[in-house]
Amino acid sequence: MLLTSIDPFAGEFDRLAQRVFGTTNGAMGTRSVMRMDGIRRKDDVLLRFDLPGIDAGSIDVTVDRGVLTVSAKRAEEYAEGENPYRRERVMGTFTRRVSLSDTIDAEKIDAGYTNGVLSVRLPLLEKAQPRKVEIHTDGQKEIAA
Repeated sequence: MLLTSIDPFAGEFDRLAQRVFGTTNGAMGTRSVMRMDGIRRKDDVLLRFDLPGIDAGSIDVTVDRGVLTVSAKRAEEYAEGENPYRRERVMGTFTRRVSLSDTIDAEKIDAGYTNGVLSVRLPLLEKAQPRKVEIHTDGQKEIAA
């Protein structure tokens, strides 16, 4: 029998890493991506989203029915009379959705934006914290089958 470690966040991050949300640039055939790292810590999960060149005022983070949604917008930066001859930077609205585990305390989620990185802290509920299980020996307590 094969035994594996169970981490409710690991599987979700693996699935999300394979999904791509955003817009398609038809001319280049590339997709815009809001890259994300997920870091499991003792009392919370930290999500870091790369949003270089995005104005902090255009970033929106919402939680609704167990889904965290991060949206951001990069506006056109061309002045009148400027015509780009090559365009690799994607403009427009970007959205990334993350399904949250029921072990996340959605009421205490907070976020900060520094140097082009949005950090979203997802605190764990107390019931989701690791705990030590007491092992009973002969005569102490009988375990119901």
